[in-house]
Amino acid sequence: MPESRSKGLLRITLVRSPIGYAEDQKRTVRALGLRRMRHTVEKTDSPVIRGMIYKVRHLVKVEE
Repeated sequence: MPESRSKGLLRITLVRSPIGYAEDQKRTVRALGLRRMRHTVEKTDSPVIRGMIYKVRHLVKVEE
């Protein structure tokens, strides 16, 4: 059962600062729940989250 709990989760880490990037990218980083550099959050894998990650892919690191 522990496998199903961890399956479908994405670990997202902010590795670059959104300072100097477009305002919509800053808002996307905040909407993902990332507050500061090297902050990591776990989100359920979904098309919405994947789209947000794609938009700021140059600022984050993603582990499945």
